[in-house]
Amino acid sequence: MTESDEGLEQPGGGERAARSGTTGGFAAGLLVGALLGASLALLYAPERGSRTRQDLRRRLQRLREEAGEEIERAGGEARRAVRRRRKQLEKRLERTRERLE
Repeated sequence: MTESDEGLEQPGGGERAARSGTTGGFAAGLLVGALLGASLALLYAPERGSRTRQDLRRRLQRLREEAGEEIERAGGEARRAVRRRRKQLEKRLERTRERLE
């Protein structure tokens, strides 16, 4: 294991759990990129101002919808991961109790 890999190893989740934490970073990068792109479009727009603003409103609305969908998807993944982990911990707790009896 290299030094850069040390923080990625997690009990019960391995690399997959470490990678799932990047969803928020990806969504934030997507949002920043979209805003930057929209700003540049305004600066270099060949259309009239009213037309450009209308296009920008549509693009921002689409971005909001896509961001909302991504947040819902990530939330669903997180809830499923929590349920799986809870079941694992409950099984482990039950086995431990049985051993103590």
